[in-house]
Amino acid sequence: MQMEDEQRLPAAQDAVWAALNDPEVLRRALPGCAELVRTGEDGFDAVVEIKIGPMKVRFKAKVALSEIEAPSGYVISGEGVGGVAGFAQGSARIGLQPVSAGETLMRYQAEMNIGGKIAQLGARLIDSTARKYTEQFFANFRSILGPAPDAASGAAAAGISEGQGGRSPDL
Repeated sequence: MQMEDEQRLPAAQDAVWAALNDPEVLRRALPGCAELVRTGEDGFDAVVEIKIGPMKVRFKAKVALSEIEAPSGYVISGEGVGGVAGFAQGSARIGLQPVSAGETLMRYQAEMNIGGKIAQLGARLIDSTARKYTEQFFANFRSILGPAPDAASGAAAAGISEGQGGRSPDL
């Protein structure tokens, strides 16, 4: 399965970059993520529970970051094992580009392979589930980053300022 898209995010590039590298932010943004622990400068261990059709699967995963070009992007790769349900492996190239002082464009290209019993559910169901979880991730991520810069309260109310390294206080 392959996915490619772009998302406008309501924060400066440095703030988005910091959030994408913060295990607690990612844990809160990833649907079904029960645990996310940094294992080094370029890796994480994760436990994620997802529901695909009638199956609920708990994946234990290893995630690695490569081709890191702070604060412009990286490649994130992972492999998860869901016991008898099967496995998932994939990677995504993430690119960040400033749009304005308080907004960043994130482009991503992702590729994923699934095997085992999960794969028997069919590509259509797996694709729609992946898209649903991706939409949930971005909704959660936007919420963590704060309101859009043109909102009545503005970026200052979200706590995003250069004096704070571009990070919201709740990050």
